[in-house]
Amino acid sequence: MMDWFVNPFVQNDFMLRALTAGVLVSVSAAIVGTFMVLRGLAFIGDALSHGVLPGIAAAILLNIPGILGAAAGAAVMIGGISLITQRSRLSSDTAIGLLFVGMLALGVVIVSRSTAFTGDLVRILFGEVLGISQSAILIQLAATLAVAITAVICYRPFLLLCFNPEQAQVSGFSVRLYHNIMLALIALTVIVSFQTVGTLLVFGMLLAPAAAGALIARRIGAMMAWAALFGSVSVYAGLLASYHFNTAAGSTIVLIATLIFFAVFFIRTARPAPTHTAESGH
Repeated sequence: MMDWFVNPFVQNDFMLRALTAGVLVSVSAAIVGTFMVLRGLAFIGDALSHGVLPGIAAAILLNIPGILGAAAGAAVMIGGISLITQRSRLSSDTAIGLLFVGMLALGVVIVSRSTAFTGDLVRILFGEVLGISQSAILIQLAATLAVAITAVICYRPFLLLCFNPEQAQVSGFSVRLYHNIMLALIALTVIVSFQTVGTLLVFGMLLAPAAAGALIARRIGAMMAWAALFGSVSVYAGLLASYHFNTAAGSTIVLIATLIFFAVFFIRTARPAPTHTAESGH
């Protein structure tokens, strides 16, 4: 019986590489996703995960690494959002929405005008976790370390931004600076992780494990730990199901992460609400 759970990773190097890359994605997504959930930045996470599409498509047409195109797309997204919110009365949600639909539409236009995306489009949208290379794993490791180190250094201002932005300003922290650093971490996670789970699914890895962790834990560190655990379990179970049942690996991983969230949600909400007795004074 244990062979069913272990052999796919022991006997196949590509499965072991996929598991390694997926766990690294889970750790970086747990750190960034926790701050994203607590700050209510899910919309911009979704926008960035889709907004990098034209950059990746252009990179493929120019025969340069897709990760560079993703970085360019994310830079345009963040720069455009900042420009609109600073120079107009429009809200950040409006700016994000405009850039989101505009960049996504541009990506579709680029793809539709070329026949070079026959196989690449599926890889862009859903990743190629089973074909991940050693060099891509090293890039993912470097990005995960960068995210973790930045989160440790910026922990206090990030914490204040999540719960009391006014206090962050009073404490001498630049709200705009640390907000932009947080956006940069989201962008970095999206840029690097698209190679593993694709642009359509990276948002699920950012959101579902972190949201499940937020339902369980009260401290940020514990939320991140739970999110990393849920993400890693999703990667392992998703790869295993993909191997045995011939399903799309990236989609299966994100589906399991979402199912874990709902399992945690229903377990937490199924508990009866505490009742107050007469002795309690209520």
